[in-house]
Amino acid sequence: MFTSFYVFIMSFQVAEGIPKPSDSDPIDFNYIYNVIIFIVVPILIAVFYYLWRKGRSNKE
Repeated sequence: MFTSFYVFIMSFQVAEGIPKPSDSDPIDFNYIYNVIIFIVVPILIAVFYYLWRKGRSNKE
């Protein structure tokens, strides 16, 4: 009985220092670093992937 009570209590503990969804703020695009990280880099990755796949299909 003690073990089941212990598991029940442990399931309701919240870890300290771990980000929670309620702690997050929207991304501020006024900073150039956020624009680079969240817009430019994903677009560059998609373009380079497309070019890489296109180059591989031409070789085959």
